[in-house]
Amino acid sequence: MKKAFIVLAFSTLIFINIEAQQKLTADVSKTKLEWLGEKVTGKHDGGISLQSGWLSLKDNKIQSGEFVIDMTTITSNEKLDNLVGHLKSDDFFGVEKFPTAKLVLSESTGFDKGTASVKGNLTIKGVTNPVEFKAATQKKDDGNWYFANIVVDRTKYNVRYGSGSFFDNLGDKTIYDDFNIKVSLLVK
Repeated sequence: MKKAFIVLAFSTLIFINIEAQQKLTADVSKTKLEWLGEKVTGKHDGGISLQSGWLSLKDNKIQSGEFVIDMTTITSNEKLDNLVGHLKSDDFFGVEKFPTAKLVLSESTGFDKGTASVKGNLTIKGVTNPVEFKAATQKKDDGNWYFANIVVDRTKYNVRYGSGSFFDNLGDKTIYDDFNIKVSLLVK
């Protein structure tokens, strides 16, 4: 009888722990990733698709998560095929050799009034660096939405084309090192 009680108590504890941690899968068809890159004379923007992803939550915090970005899907809102081709080339993201990028989340603060600070690692072109950003969450009928604006210093990922930090005398051809990824993520 004592053994049965111990087994039952242990099973209950495991079940409670499983219930307390929630793993949600990204809806890649509704999730939007929008990029913005700026240069001295203007800016370019477009989209990119999420290939897969998941998020693990516990106690109103992100415990972990992993998102694979399909770099072959880069688009330009201006419909500039030459820009898209250049972004996919080795000058920028080297998509033929590196068809995906990855964001691995490691922790967050608790969501206070729908906002939290999130930490993780971003891998682009086989180079991994830590990232930190603010995220907002909103529960809707179709699932949990998470919104973020992630600022990425492209030079940390060996994307140095047109960077004033690495090349002199670029003048108005200078492309700023930071680019933004605006995230609208739906998980269920």
